[in-house]
Amino acid sequence: MSSAAWSDQLDLLIRARTPLIWIRSHEEGRVQDLLAQATQRLQRRLACWDFIEGLSGVLNSDGLGSRQPMAILQWLQQLEASSPTLLMVKDFHRFCDDPGVARMLRNLNGSLRSTPHTLVLCCGAWTPPQDLEETLTLLDLPLPDGEDLRQLITSISISSGEPLAPPALEELTRACSGLSEMRVRQVAARALARRGQLGAEDLAEVLEEKRQTIARSEVLEFCSSDLGTEAIGGLEALKVWLQQRHRAFSEEARRFGLPLPRGVLLVGPQGTGKSMTAKAIARSWSMPLLRLDVGRLFAGLVGASEARTRETIQRAEAMAPCVLWIDEIDKGFGGDGRSDGGTSQRVLASVLTWMAEKRSAVFVVATANGVEQLPPELLRKGRFDEIFLLNLPSSEERRRILELHLESRRPGLGLPLATVVSRSDGFSGAELEQTVIEAMHLAFADARELSETDLIRAASQLVPLSRTASEQLEALKQWASGGRARPASIATRNEA
Repeated sequence: MSSAAWSDQLDLLIRARTPLIWIRSHEEGRVQDLLAQATQRLQRRLACWDFIEGLSGVLNSDGLGSRQPMAILQWLQQLEASSPTLLMVKDFHRFCDDPGVARMLRNLNGSLRSTPHTLVLCCGAWTPPQDLEETLTLLDLPLPDGEDLRQLITSISISSGEPLAPPALEELTRACSGLSEMRVRQVAARALARRGQLGAEDLAEVLEEKRQTIARSEVLEFCSSDLGTEAIGGLEALKVWLQQRHRAFSEEARRFGLPLPRGVLLVGPQGTGKSMTAKAIARSWSMPLLRLDVGRLFAGLVGASEARTRETIQRAEAMAPCVLWIDEIDKGFGGDGRSDGGTSQRVLASVLTWMAEKRSAVFVVATANGVEQLPPELLRKGRFDEIFLLNLPSSEERRRILELHLESRRPGLGLPLATVVSRSDGFSGAELEQTVIEAMHLAFADARELSETDLIRAASQLVPLSRTASEQLEALKQWASGGRARPASIATRNEA
């Protein structure tokens, strides 16, 4: 929802004499500014209350209700209708467990309907008492959109005496997407203290602020990668598909009528490059990569998981365009929903609904080691653009993977690889990497250069997953062979 649409919704609720509104946001100052604008449009006055300072904004009543939550509610209840008032109470959710306060709020829910007064509670994550849920009208405040950020940055730059040039303004606006107004002001304050002006030089500072913001979310992790898809050995069919989807993010694709890409599910044995592919997509597309820790969604009190899910979706959409990586989704959503009171099912339903209906440039990359635990609704068409099977590499792909690892660690060595390739049949990409590392240990222990013999010895000592979990791998291939998933490797397709 854009800021303009949000303001229209707020105005509608106030005009409709909605008695109790809960604005869910941590941006207290921004909420107060938006309420002040609403009172100007609707010809009302804005009063604010907090536990320490009491009432403010009402002539001759400053300080009223200090340390007395019940007193401020009584004041609003007795207020004359000739003075239409919007009362914003800060941190009031901390007092709602008190039986007297809860009862008074329910009384106000009835009495305020016949007056032009509105009580607005502003707080972030909160699970209201059950007897208050029906009395509160929830209004989520979205993070600042592009136009909000543009106006904010323009205002700050003009105030500093150094207006930004249009290219720098647009670059900073895009970079600040996903940050709250307070965080943008903090970045701007540091830039002004350091150089006296805003500019493109502050992009690194903005990126660091984003990292810290994501780190504070507890559920999302801001990941970085130095390698693109060119550093992945094989998976040529997947690479071609990703190149096509990248172009679909352009304005040209919008004019052509293409929708924004939804995402991709990568299924395959451990070590076949699923995580590396997720990182490489973000690097190749020059998009931030957000890793979702599904396990942390289910930590905390009752209702906290759903709140974290909403916050995660909101944060990801505000960071768009971005790549949202849901690692090992089969472990997060593959259990029995009855064991946790249905929490995992409710969270999964929220995620699936968002994936099916989202209009933002958030590309979801989900990875799974198996499909036997994945719920059927997750595999249904429309959730992901495509499902790919990352199988064990073919002989040509094994050669390419070995060459990449040797070139990154011992560049220019040029060892013959035919024997190693033939003896590493059934090895995953991660096992091939470990083969190179083990061979280097053998050579380093003898104080000599790495040789083909070292690679052969290392390969002979490693027992691949394809031998220890052959039944699981065969079941996965049988599942994919029914047309449920596309092979990520061209070689696999030809061999089939």
